[in-house]
Amino acid sequence: MNSTTLKSLLIEYDKKRKYSQEIAEREKEKLYQEFPQLANIDKKINSLALSSMKEIALNSDTELLSRFNEQMSLLKKEKENILTSIGTRANSILPHYECAHCQDTGYVYQDNKTQMCNCLKQKIYDIEYNKSNMNSLEKQNFEIFNLQLYSTKVDTEKYQSDISPRENIELILKICQNFVNDFDKIEEKNLLFTGKTGLGKTFLSSCIANELLKQGKTVLYQTASVMLDAIIDYRFGKSTSSKDIYEHLLNVDLLIIDDLGTEGTNQMKLVELFNILNSRLLNSKKVTKTIISTNLSLQALFENYDERIVSRLVGNYDICYFFGEDIRFMK
Repeated sequence: MNSTTLKSLLIEYDKKRKYSQEIAEREKEKLYQEFPQLANIDKKINSLALSSMKEIALNSDTELLSRFNEQMSLLKKEKENILTSIGTRANSILPHYECAHCQDTGYVYQDNKTQMCNCLKQKIYDIEYNKSNMNSLEKQNFEIFNLQLYSTKVDTEKYQSDISPRENIELILKICQNFVNDFDKIEEKNLLFTGKTGLGKTFLSSCIANELLKQGKTVLYQTASVMLDAIIDYRFGKSTSSKDIYEHLLNVDLLIIDDLGTEGTNQMKLVELFNILNSRLLNSKKVTKTIISTNLSLQALFENYDERIVSRLVGNYDICYFFGEDIRFMK
């Protein structure tokens, strides 16, 4: 990743953390004035901790440690009763961090080592990769997805389907919601969205991304052309592409590859695309899922991509065929 990006983000995190702590400290002082018993119990707790720790350090007395734990437990129970009597305002004495998981430090201790928190990873992805691709996600969610924009008329000859565009999109919507709900299940397949432009493929990808971000998952969005060009440029040292680009693409929780088929295929790009798809399927570190969106028909995919790629798509992706009239002209 760009070291300047990380440094800037960590400065931002430090400011957020300190601000939350300052707000909490001010609120605590207000409560101390209104509820002197709260201030008094905190003084007792601090005094006991300071005096006892010195004695324990000097004497290494297990009986002393046991007595300290018992006294501290009683004081904490007393404090808990005081806070309960104060009510919901008592919550204000605790800092309210933007990320409860890392408490706005950007890092967590997990699997016996310090790791970057998903919230910080996501900010890096947004800056270095997603940029304008994932704007206003809060406005793109399942709740506002308008099924009424899709026709209820069955046109077998036109769409090669015996169900209407409305029935079809209802099925796809259900698949997308199940994808979110069962994301962490290894058996849950990836998604391949195929169909002409203006049928909701990008919108539904954003709906899924929005829901997973709420769950603390990481999401990286790239068009196939930008993604593959960046990888190849890095391979040949033609650009300043992040050396971590492969790690990010392979290990982000959800990778969204948009506009597959616009990248201008050659053997090198086919190899890199296969490596990404296959490695994510075989990821032993954690569950990683992929959404691929393309305007190409299934037949065109078979014609343009080699057997190894197509076999991964057919065997490991739920294929969602979008059809109907361009809904952009119906809003």
